[in-house]
Amino acid sequence: NKEEVNKVVSLQQVMEKACNWFENQLRKPDGDKGLKYLRSRGFSETTISKFRLGFAPDGRGKFRQEMLEMGGSLEQLVDCGLVKYNEHTASPRDYFFNRVIFPISDRRGKVIAFGGRILGEGQPKYLNSPETRLFSKGHVLYNLAEARVASRATGTIIVVEGYTDVIALNQSGLQHCVAPLGTALTEEQIFALWRVVDEPLLCFDGDNAGRRAAFRAAQRALPLLKPGKSLRFVSLPSGEDPDSLLKMRSREGFETLLAKARPLVDIIMDLELGGNSFYTPEQRASLESKLNNHIQHISDRSIQYHYQQR
Repeated sequence: NKEEVNKVVSLQQVMEKACNWFENQLRKPDGDKGLKYLRSRGFSETTISKFRLGFAPDGRGKFRQEMLEMGGSLEQLVDCGLVKYNEHTASPRDYFFNRVIFPISDRRGKVIAFGGRILGEGQPKYLNSPETRLFSKGHVLYNLAEARVASRATGTIIVVEGYTDVIALNQSGLQHCVAPLGTALTEEQIFALWRVVDEPLLCFDGDNAGRRAAFRAAQRALPLLKPGKSLRFVSLPSGEDPDSLLKMRSREGFETLLAKARPLVDIIMDLELGGNSFYTPEQRASLESKLNNHIQHISDRSIQYHYQQR
């Protein structure tokens, strides 16, 4: 309805103002440590401006006060997830402070949420905006607006783990990269990727956690597979992430790895083979039963048949 549309538009305007405010703080004396952190990650001025990176200073309540002076209302700030009520004192407080700020946009490029990385010690290291009328974490991929456009030239989209990986790859000239927001890939995110390309490339760290994440994504995708629509997987060398790889091997080295991407069926095979031997009939029967179990999860009959053949 019209009232709801107007409400969403006004919340988007508040998010845009907040984004500008965080960007400005990065250039103030208080924001200097934020700027130093971003530079230590190797991000150039152009990159910092392009991704609209910012800083939320430590002065509690400073953000709220200045946003109210600019004409926002407390209700809007709470609706945007920028201010929350403290359950103990029932007083409103800023959601982000002492964090480097990464704006998160929808697929049209409008700011709908923020991610914040803490400077120094503290938990959680990364904090995302809470769920709001504008933002539902499981539906959004970081940098999808730009990656959609870039995917037309490259024919694919690369999914990496976090914002900083996306930004580092982008700076090296790979604009077709996205990241989920600190959670495993959801069905909605897989569908969002398939609306853009047939076989997105999932890029995971080569360690055990990375392998587990790859298996989880593969299992999540099995029931959704359609002819032509799948996922491909790139495994990075153990202990490396896209950012460290770029520093070591350059963009060409990274692209060489991408060229070795493996199909989803291989990931499932790896998971169950896992370097074990299958000499006895019982071991083989066990393997067959596990593989059949995965195949049962595929809802498309034709794909099920081809997995069975493989």
